[in-house]
Amino acid sequence: MEYDIIIGMEIHAELKTKSKMFCRCDNNARGADPNTKTCPICLGHPGTLPYPNQQAIEWTVLLGLGLHCHINEFSKFDRKNYFYPDLPKGYQISQFEIPFCSGGWLDIDGEKIAITRIHLEEDTGKSTHPAGKNYSLIDLNRAGTPLIELVTEPVIRTAEMAKKFCQRYQQILRYLDISNADMEQGEMRCEANISLQEKGKWLYEDGLIKPVGDYKLNPKVELKNINSFRAVEKAVLYEVERQKKALASGEELRQETRGWNEESGKTVHQRFKETSADYRYFPEPDIPPLKFSGQMILEIKAKLIELPSEKKIRFIDEYGFDAITAEILVSDKALADYAEHVVSELESWIVSCGDTWERQKNKLAKLASNYLISELFKHLKANNQTIRDIKISAENFAELMTLVYQDKINSSAAQTILGVMYAKGSDPTDVMYELGLEQMDDTAVLEAVVNSVLAANPDQVAQYKAGKTNVAQFLVGRVMAETKGKANPKKVQEIIGKILKS
Repeated sequence: MEYDIIIGMEIHAELKTKSKMFCRCDNNARGADPNTKTCPICLGHPGTLPYPNQQAIEWTVLLGLGLHCHINEFSKFDRKNYFYPDLPKGYQISQFEIPFCSGGWLDIDGEKIAITRIHLEEDTGKSTHPAGKNYSLIDLNRAGTPLIELVTEPVIRTAEMAKKFCQRYQQILRYLDISNADMEQGEMRCEANISLQEKGKWLYEDGLIKPVGDYKLNPKVELKNINSFRAVEKAVLYEVERQKKALASGEELRQETRGWNEESGKTVHQRFKETSADYRYFPEPDIPPLKFSGQMILEIKAKLIELPSEKKIRFIDEYGFDAITAEILVSDKALADYAEHVVSELESWIVSCGDTWERQKNKLAKLASNYLISELFKHLKANNQTIRDIKISAENFAELMTLVYQDKINSSAAQTILGVMYAKGSDPTDVMYELGLEQMDDTAVLEAVVNSVLAANPDQVAQYKAGKTNVAQFLVGRVMAETKGKANPKKVQEIIGKILKS
């Protein structure tokens, strides 16, 4: 039997506001002792009243505008009722019928992944279960943290696309500077809803998966709280195969919630899935409905910045980067900003030389991206750092590129200079002179060295004249050794060819 894979994502992201969602408690509890960032409101004490965080609401709307959503001018909070030890009120303040944002899409590799809604709620506390103990511990520092939930339509068809969606969404949260979205810290948590349906026996209409004829839809399975992009892909792949095997053996699938066990590489049953009716949603009586004027929405929209997809297109069109390079550069806003500053410096330099950026941009962009993505990344990885940590200014990095571009230094020297710059933040031209790395370019001097090398290697000269021109590389290598790597290899090759052909 052939099946279509149907995946819908639900992603929770904690907002990095200064205070919590419905009280004034410090929202930064990283490293704090358990239960020290709390107050009667986020502990759910009787008689306390919540008051919404305006910044969290505006950031939710800003995110929605960045993802092409419709902003509902009338919205409200609701109570989602369920019992869990780390939910002290016995209910969660969330949004049900009228979220702040509805509709929208996110482009992944040219495919628009439809978004159902983006709503705002409060996070729960955190339960930990000590190994070998018959009790659990509750830390309520996280209770009340503003939490954005994004829900996609069930339009994702592969595990790889699910992973890419989560990665691009994290980039957007970080570009907008509204969430650190650190999955290892639990600041972004991904959940995948997965079902398998027989090909041709279902259709997608009005946001719903519907059966064709008398076909009975297979239920969906929700994978909860996946904490890495790699795990998103692995968990979806495993669950798809598990459901295929179950259907092939005649097993009846049930709508359930499963967790991902990284050690075993398997999904594990947690509970049978609740429906919305089980949560007994009703309007939050302590918070009046919220209304947005058109002017308020325009004011929030004015704060929207260029996001990764648009920046990638511009990097290709304006700067001459290829698509793969542009994708890497825009993956991190700080890296994209740094690359853009480098290019701006190179553009100013090439114009000052009497040339035009348009004529030279492809060559310069390729040179700069090779050193940014390859050579600079080596140092970042070796030192466990990010672009935010480096001492090299964009101006100095661009200056290093001009030295390479003008053949004042060869690639080996450029790598040596970059290493010194990374350690000390030095000026590249100063390092070049200090280390004596400037490229030997004097024709008369190079011809003398070449003649000396040719005289010392008569066998290779004879081979070259007999038609084995590839031995020229050996001769170039000998010249480079004689000049301690300072000779311009292109010029050396030209001189060797000229002398041997004369």
